Amino acid sequence: MELQTLIYLFVGASFALYIGIAIWAKAASTSDFYIAGGGVNPVMNGMATAADWMSAASFISLAGIVSLLGRDGTAYLMGWTGGYVLLAMLLAPYLRKFGKFTVPDFVGDRYYSDVARTVAVICVIFISFTYVAGQMRGVGIVFSRFLQVDIDTGVVLGMAVVFVYAVLGGMKGITYTQVAQYCVLIVAYTIPAIFLSLQITGDFLPQMGFGGTIEFAFDNGVREIPAGTYVLHALDQSFKDLGFAIPYTEGRAGVWDTFLLTVALMAGTAGLPHVIVRFFTVPRVRDARISAGWALLFISILYTVCPAVGAFGRLNLIKNLQNNDYAAWTRECTSEDLANIQAAQRAGQDTARMPCRGQWFATWENSGLIAWLDKNGDGKIQIANGGAFKGKAAYTGERGASGERLISNEAVATPAGQAVGNEVVVDRDIIVLANPEIAALPNWVIALIAAGGLAAALSTAAGLLLVISSSISHDLLGRVIYKDEATGKSKLSEGQELMAARIAAAFAILVAGYLGINPPGFVAQVVAFAFGLAAASFFPVIINGIFDKRMNKEGAIAGMAVGLTLTFVYIVLNVFVDSSGTYKIFSIEATGIGTVAMVIHFVVAYFVSRATAAPPQEIQDMVESIRIPRGAGDAVAH
Repeated sequence: MELQTLIYLFVGASFALYIGIAIWAKAASTSDFYIAGGGVNPVMNGMATAADWMSAASFISLAGIVSLLGRDGTAYLMGWTGGYVLLAMLLAPYLRKFGKFTVPDFVGDRYYSDVARTVAVICVIFISFTYVAGQMRGVGIVFSRFLQVDIDTGVVLGMAVVFVYAVLGGMKGITYTQVAQYCVLIVAYTIPAIFLSLQITGDFLPQMGFGGTIEFAFDNGVREIPAGTYVLHALDQSFKDLGFAIPYTEGRAGVWDTFLLTVALMAGTAGLPHVIVRFFTVPRVRDARISAGWALLFISILYTVCPAVGAFGRLNLIKNLQNNDYAAWTRECTSEDLANIQAAQRAGQDTARMPCRGQWFATWENSGLIAWLDKNGDGKIQIANGGAFKGKAAYTGERGASGERLISNEAVATPAGQAVGNEVVVDRDIIVLANPEIAALPNWVIALIAAGGLAAALSTAAGLLLVISSSISHDLLGRVIYKDEATGKSKLSEGQELMAARIAAAFAILVAGYLGINPPGFVAQVVAFAFGLAAASFFPVIINGIFDKRMNKEGAIAGMAVGLTLTFVYIVLNVFVDSSGTYKIFSIEATGIGTVAMVIHFVVAYFVSRATAAPPQEIQDMVESIRIPRGAGDAVAH
């Protein structure tokens, strides 16, 4: 079956499944909409949490980071998985015992303050919209390549699908949809990885292949790398030959920057509101810890495969693109070409470099996510150190002598002493998506990864949008603006609040779509910023709320305000205003500022709380009851 037909079949079937589940699990109450009625099985909740967590950044972009950064990319692996240990041990069971709907709910009640609740809502909106921008961008990237539409149209299509099951089903619909999405994304991630591992190393398990040896000899443009060379050694040698300053297994980032980024990602994971709310959906306190353990297990399947996928992707780029004749490689297949390919396949030969096998390259070119500039005029593709041209590819609409899409960008000169200049720019967000095509894997595998990429992006986008809508409808409208001062409860009826939640979700989807069309960075970079914001704002305020009875509303408000503001301003100044380092403090990277701001949050909150009145006794008693595991096996009423 043709590739495009398979893609429509796989993606269409998965979408039908998600929408069908949303209709089946339609939310009938605010409890259903916010926390799925609080009755989700911990194993299923662990699976839904894993899907909620393994976003477009994990599925689409993380292997691209590892592929392009090498060792430096492992900070993301350590931080994002380590954060779940913090979550399971320090937060999940205590928040479940508290038994509310949202993180601002906890902050508002624990710190006995509508101002604290409002600041928490602001934090949720900043974090979630920053995060969801990356997800919608991921949706657009997948659609742009596999459904042959532009990225902006892809984002709009993704908005429509999320609208159906987020607005209609709420947390109940999203939970069971995410269980299905986890199954789709993990199968879609691991099967291509197994194919790649078998093809490159002969090992069935990608985790073993990552430490294995290559089964083929290949020319990296300078020398031939012999069969039997370890995968990582082959990459290191190729990097050296192609003029890269830093080998694949060494890092450019210093220990300090790596540490700050890793801690920011860990604390950010534990402070992400759309992840925390998942632990409000289980029946009992102990189920929160159990579901966190299951989530970590389900996540580890993808995260232990990811380094192998990144390494295989980088190796495949060098092996299959280097010195290929662009015109012959990317042309439409003739009957003679197809006969030659089939004969080579029967003989067990690698067909990735054969004439007409590079049509995928031309298709990605059309999507704007790969660009080739024939700098030396030889008609061949060369990969080397350095940039090919300045800025993102700006296509002129004309074709070159080899049939390539011409760009108007200024070419970057070849580094001194380097024989070959780099001519290729590959968007790091497509390493996973393009890998099966680069390696000439079967069409059904390519179609499967399209469905998986969409499942990853849509699952997290839905969770984030629900958190935004819940914070606006339940916390801001119900508990602040329309609060009954006499009872402390909302003046809104359950039906009114449910309608407000759905309207807020629809509005959030529109904003998310805009951010997906106009992203502030590549997927994983944007997501890393969201983690920095969460680490600086929510993680300290929740930890203090659970473990420090003396922490009061003044300390919490001051800490959140300082942490969020410092992180946001630092990121804006160093990423979007001037990335040359003018605004850096002690050379701290923007991705690691969340750790510094988190420490400052703790310090500010401590001193402000000690300089002001202690919390009321009933609040201190509540904190004591949350901390003590007594009654952890009992259901907690809402």
